[in-house]
Amino acid sequence: MFKRLAAASLLLAVMAGCGGIEDGGSSGTGGGETLTVFAAASLTEAFTALGETFEGSRPGVRVRFNFGGSSTLAQQITQGAPADVFASASPATMATVTGAGDAAGPPQVFTRNRLVIAVPRDDPGGVATVGDLSGPGLKVVLCAVQVPCGAAAQKALGAAGVEVEPVSRERDVKAVLTKVILGEADAGLVYRTDVEAAEGKVRGIEFPEAARAVNEYQIVEVAEAPHSALAKEFIRLVLGERGRAALSRAGFEAP
Repeated sequence: MFKRLAAASLLLAVMAGCGGIEDGGSSGTGGGETLTVFAAASLTEAFTALGETFEGSRPGVRVRFNFGGSSTLAQQITQGAPADVFASASPATMATVTGAGDAAGPPQVFTRNRLVIAVPRDDPGGVATVGDLSGPGLKVVLCAVQVPCGAAAQKALGAAGVEVEPVSRERDVKAVLTKVILGEADAGLVYRTDVEAAEGKVRGIEFPEAARAVNEYQIVEVAEAPHSALAKEFIRLVLGERGRAALSRAGFEAP
């Protein structure tokens, strides 16, 4: 408990400064409870919608999200960040939290996601297949290897026998997507759900080797969660029918 309280003020200040914390909706102001959910960046749209659903049925309750790379979030939790729920984009990053004894129980798989190649709508690099990513002069952006989308990219590219020298490696999948949208990259490996969320700003190219690197997402209540009862309720929402529907609309696959 002391570790978590000691780190709270500094960590919240850092996250607020980088824009990592987002509210799930507008309800629950004043003296009500605030549930804090740390979640993989690729869950932004689906979890924001579920946060609004959660708040809507619980007057006075507010959901606050910290979206980011799963490896970064896991490290923040093990260093004492005050969180109630952790939703990770891979079992490996979840293992950082469970291995440190910072999970209140065993994590549960709640959805799956796979990579696609994202290119700008005008596709200046002429990308049609995964093999094209190794073309000379092509600007490709990938996630950092310690982030689930980076680890998945490394595995998928290895399965395809394609070597890529990225112009940059980003902290999370949303940062990769942003570079493609802005035209700062000719292509990037992102999740299928990120292309859906981009609403036509990029085009997604499927490739068969992505099936060799499908990510399983896990969710768990954080040990010593400040709002344990609410954490359990939110996890039930994610695992239930409304959670599955929200994830399916966002392009996620059934676990």
